[in-house]
Amino acid sequence: MSAPAKPAGEPGASFGDPDDDRITPAILKVAGVVVLGSIMAILDTTVVNVALPTFITEFDVSSYSTVAWTITGYTLALAAVIPATGWAADRFGTKRLYIGALTLFTLGSVLCATAWSIETLILFRVLQGLGGGMLMPLGMTIMTKAAGPHRIGRLMAILGIPMLLGPILGPIIGGWLIDSASWHWIFLINLPLGIAAIVYALLALPADAPVPSETFDFVGMALMSPGLALFLYGVSSIPGEGTVAATKVLVPGLIGLALMVTFVVWAFRPEHPLLDLRLFKDRNLTISTLVMFLFAASFFGALLLVPTYFQQVRGESVLKAGLLVAPQGLGAMVTMPLAGTLADKLPVGRIVPFGFIGIIVGVGGLAISTDPDTSYGQIIAFLFIMGLGMGATMMPTFTSALKTLREHQVARGSTLINVLQQVAASAGIAVMSVLLTNQQKGSDALQAFQAIGEAAVKHTTAPGWALETAQRLGDRFPGIAIGDLADSFRLPYAVAAIALTLTLIPVAMMPRKREESHLLDEEGPGERPVMMH
Repeated sequence: MSAPAKPAGEPGASFGDPDDDRITPAILKVAGVVVLGSIMAILDTTVVNVALPTFITEFDVSSYSTVAWTITGYTLALAAVIPATGWAADRFGTKRLYIGALTLFTLGSVLCATAWSIETLILFRVLQGLGGGMLMPLGMTIMTKAAGPHRIGRLMAILGIPMLLGPILGPIIGGWLIDSASWHWIFLINLPLGIAAIVYALLALPADAPVPSETFDFVGMALMSPGLALFLYGVSSIPGEGTVAATKVLVPGLIGLALMVTFVVWAFRPEHPLLDLRLFKDRNLTISTLVMFLFAASFFGALLLVPTYFQQVRGESVLKAGLLVAPQGLGAMVTMPLAGTLADKLPVGRIVPFGFIGIIVGVGGLAISTDPDTSYGQIIAFLFIMGLGMGATMMPTFTSALKTLREHQVARGSTLINVLQQVAASAGIAVMSVLLTNQQKGSDALQAFQAIGEAAVKHTTAPGWALETAQRLGDRFPGIAIGDLADSFRLPYAVAAIALTLTLIPVAMMPRKREESHLLDEEGPGERPVMMH
């Protein structure tokens, strides 16, 4: 006879017979906590996208690449905190750490709403990202402990809801809040949600005792996080300085690069490194990580520009820009569940190429659709196709990366690919914003048009060079300026499409025959659930 289960909420509590496949009310209660936290974190990665033009105006910022750091700083913080989450969960307990992450995220959101400059907003976004980065991996651990590995597949479908809805609802909610209230509310909305999630977690999550295990790689953390931040800061400073040789570009860029190279050398020394680069001995993980890195840098970098195009070139409201971006998320919603099912039945090398073709067609289509008079039907069609491709790419690629790893390697492999995905997204956003800014600074008509517009808003006299440019171009001045603004989006989209096309090379190396999974090779009674990210 098996021992009776402890009541949910006590240390060591189970949620029913481990041989029972039913999803019990107690498990659903825990799932509700995790889904609420995931919705908060995922929405905040997309809700700010539509606000970038607003930040340019509100904080009087001259460079798009500067406001893009509100996204880059957030994703870098996510990347920095993910490797530490497993160690911290063992050290402090998952319930306490999850509530702490919710508190930090909510506090960061409130601070973002009080930002008085673009610099303080970026700083508070980093703080917000440190809390948000822990919510997803901790949520997976809590769910695995509550439900057991034999039920986690069905619960993953529940956790997939915020992942599918985030790209759709984020821009729409952000646009509605900015249009109907102010930009502050895209952050203040997290206050009631955060308080509700904290109270819900206190009541619903079972207590767990901390069990410190492996040591934390403080040296690796001290090398990787500052290295990435300094390198990307140097890259993003190129438009403002006008040259790669500027001190503001070279000094942080080279120091960051040196720190990252040192981290790679160091990562092979400790038994439990921050990122286990030894896993790259696995061919599937190496190829899948390369595919995911190039995909994330190109795709998310290009996607960031879409709502900005609708607002700046087409003159749409923030809300309408969010609605116009939604077809991309709808496309992903169509193919992501299908691709996840096919990945269990077919080799990923027969699925992912079709997804990439969709993404390339979509991003390439945007590159030829930047003219101010391009029909919205054409742009929406390309966004939808791009979403179809994205949904067919991410899940199978992630599956391929982990499939041939052994059970004890899965947590480290998952951490590695997720961190590199966040780093790639940050790098892609920085590079695309630099390309856009450089293109816009290369147009005298556009610079003059913007200077005259800013002077009119501030009720000051426009610079003499701007007035001379306007006089020289005469009636053609507004049309030339808007045309150059529209053309500035073409190069970033084209670069992203080329990078995605080159990614077909490693995609062609993905397995085209069924491979045996090793995930259960070391499974045994009493195995501790792995930290999934």
